[in-house]
Order: sequence, then structure tokens, then C-alpha cells
Amino acid sequence: MKAIMIVGTTSHAGKSLITTAICRILSRCGWRVSPFKGQNMALNSYVTSTGQEMGHAQAVQAWAAGLTPAIEMNPILLKPQGDMTSQVIIKGKALGTVRAIDYYQKYFDIGWKTICESLEILSQQFDIIVCEGAGSPAEINLKHRDLTNMRVAKYLSASTILVVDIDRGGAFAHIIGTLELLEPEERNLIKGIIINKFRGEKSLLYSGIQWLEKKTNIPVIGVIPWINEAFPAEDSLSILKQRYNKSTADITIAIIRLPKISNFTDFEPLEAEFSVKIKYLNPDDSLGDPDAVIIPGSKTTIGDLLVLQKSGMAEAIKYYQASGGTVMGICGGLQILGEVLVDSQGLEGQQGEYEGLELLPLITIFTPKKVVCQRQVIANYPLRNLSVIGYEIHQGRTTVTRPDMVKPLFNDYDLGFVNSDDSVWGNYLHGIFDNGPWRRSWLNILRKKRGLNELPTGIANYKEQREVILDSIADKVNDNLDLKPILK
Repeated sequence: MKAIMIVGTTSHAGKSLITTAICRILSRCGWRVSPFKGQNMALNSYVTSTGQEMGHAQAVQAWAAGLTPAIEMNPILLKPQGDMTSQVIIKGKALGTVRAIDYYQKYFDIGWKTICESLEILSQQFDIIVCEGAGSPAEINLKHRDLTNMRVAKYLSASTILVVDIDRGGAFAHIIGTLELLEPEERNLIKGIIINKFRGEKSLLYSGIQWLEKKTNIPVIGVIPWINEAFPAEDSLSILKQRYNKSTADITIAIIRLPKISNFTDFEPLEAEFSVKIKYLNPDDSLGDPDAVIIPGSKTTIGDLLVLQKSGMAEAIKYYQASGGTVMGICGGLQILGEVLVDSQGLEGQQGEYEGLELLPLITIFTPKKVVCQRQVIANYPLRNLSVIGYEIHQGRTTVTRPDMVKPLFNDYDLGFVNSDDSVWGNYLHGIFDNGPWRRSWLNILRKKRGLNELPTGIANYKEQREVILDSIADKVNDNLDLKPILK
């Protein structure tokens, strides 16, 4: 099978972005191309049409290739949940929780078998598989049990590209050090180097590139400039920086950066709104007076609830809402807004019964069976009879204790709620803001409170805007990348 492997000298070198761009570039050239990441560790996940959970980054790469996301593109997903443990998801199904020290002893063989089976399926359907590595391929203490980087590259005899982030400094040392730590058969697979996130005058880099190519005998096939388009990140380290220049923003939304925040890709459509400024706040930050506060999803809802309570953020949110503010919770955030959370089996590591923020009359009981599915429902608020799509990923089952105090957001009464004065919103639907008319209608409630004009609601869903972003990223990468040494 024909394959390209993308590895990085470090985490956050830009592997996901380069992989995505190459998928779009090759797809536009007429190749049938599929993304692949054997094992992903991330809290941003997506649900396939068959109800299987996979990394959100690989879903984006599938869309870049013009495909419907499939579980073979990311057969192993690890979702960290604290205390050196992770939930293990193989072929889209949660198999249990395991400590890092025990993971490879228990899951290495089945993991590698699953990876090989997935690659075989993809090879029968596509011309080229564009594979993404994880972290660095040169972690000498981990290489013997690495399921994601050079083991996959060697299995596929893949032409491999090494990506380095020059913005963080030390790029040449990172490249040379990585190559020195690879085994000879691994190093022989490296067919090109990409210098990523370059800001400056390229002519000042030429002498370094000439030295690097002479030293390594590997061509530098691309110098990719810093790309400003918002691109989905795999972990919460990347949400610390505002990704848009919002000189036009007149609405501020604060999103609580929970310790185990998950699926913060939910907020990309809000970040792309010209009139909205997003502020991510840590639990010990001052809440201030934003136009709305969102409590996002969490991999460990009860643990994050306790952090909010201990830090004082829980009381700050309650005071903010009582003073006229608007609060929304999504998935774990919905559960936190309720009255009681019950985990009698310690499924989240916090066995017991806990008081929530008591902003919605809800009780959530955690059960072993995980809800993982795509949804298409009809919205009741803020627009009636509007079809909206999204997906559910949660273990808790939530019921209303006082139905007279809330209105159902959707025709599925268990999926979301809003209180009587529209100041507290909660729902289980990841991707709710992807629905353009629904998003704009909700924003117009905030704008009305500020005395601002309403935004038009007759707009397309975010997936169309995402296509424009993917094309823009692919164009900028393609203009600065020579794939001929790889494709030949």
C-alpha cells in the first residue's frame, strides 16, 4: 500500500495541520486518500455515523479528504482522566480504564493487531494513506512500545516527513537530535523535512537549510509560514491563545477551562463569529462580567465540579447568574449545572453523591454504559421547528426533578433544557454551535440584553465555513511545499 507518514520532532510541531493539508491537496489532485492515526491520546473526540468514538482531528482530516469519518482512520483512542489513568477506546468502543504503567502490557498486542487490520481495510479502499504520528518518534524510553510512529512507518514502508516547529526555537537541534536517535532503518524512511510555523524573511533561513540538507542528505521540502486560521487542536494547551483578531467583537463569552475539558472543538463556530470574543478562564481566574459563561464538556465531571467549588468559581457563576448573567452547560457542563450528581460505582474515580451548582433542577446518575451516537433533532428554543445535528458522548443519565421549572430545548426531552427566564441553558449535544441558525439565534438573545441589533439567522452551518478554512490551509501549505520527493 502507498503511504505517507508525518512525524514531528516534538508535540505541537504541526503534524495534524500538515496531515490535514496533504489530505486536501492530494484529494484535489484526484487521489483517493485517507487519513490515519493508529493511536491518539486526546479529549476531543467525534462520533461516527455508526456510533463509534474516534479522535476529532482524524474526523477533520477525513473531511479534508472529502470523506465521511470512519473508525479505521483512528482505531485506538485514549482519553486521559487523571491520576495517570486513561479510558481505552478500541474500534470506537470503550473497553475500560487502565493506568499508564499497565496499558501496554494489557493492550499492546491487541492494539497492534487492530492497527494492522484497520490499515488493511483502508488499503483496499484508497490509493494513499496519509498517516500522522504522535509526539516524537525518538522517545528512546518509549520506542519499544510505540504503536503510532515509526512502527507504523516501517510496517507500511512509508515515505516519512519530519516536521519541526521553528517558532519555539532550536529547530535545527530538534531535527538533528531526532534523526540521530532513530534506528538506521527508521532514518532511511525520512524522505523530507518540513520547517513549520515560520515567521520572518525566508532569505535569512536559506544558509541554515543548505547546511541542514548537506548534513542530513535529506531535502527540506517545505517552509510553512505561520497559519492564522483556527485549526482544531488535540489538547487544551492550544486554547490558551486567542486565535482570531476580534476588533469587531461586541459580545464576550467566557468558557471555563476545566482541568479535564473535553470536546472544546464545540466552540470553533463561536470563535469564527466576527462579533464574538472568546475568553478561556481557569477555575481560579476572576469571572468578570461577560455576556455569557459556558461550562464545557469534561472527561471527569465530578472531579472538575469539585475543582470549581474549591476554587470559588462555582459560587462566582451562581452569583453571576443571579445578577442577570447567562450560563450554558454542554454535556459534563450540563451535569454540573444540576442539583445532584451520583456516582455510586466510582466510575469517574470519585465515588459518592455530590451537590451541583443547582442552577437547573436535574439529577445525574453515572452508569457503566456509555452513550455514543449521532443525533438529529428538532429545536424548540430559541428557534422553533429547526432541525439541528450533533452527537452525544457521556456516561451520566440526567432526569428533571421539577419539570415545571424548565423548557425542553429539543423534541427529545432528555437532550437539553432551558429555565423559565432563558438565563440557564444545558444540553448534551456536542456540535450544537455548528448549527448556524441555532447559534445565531442564541447569540441574538445575548445581543438583545446589550441593546445590540440582531444578527441574521439565515446562514449556513459551520461545516461550510470549515470547508473554506480547510481550503485556505491547504492553499498556504501547497504554496510552500514540494511533495515530489515524497510522491516519486
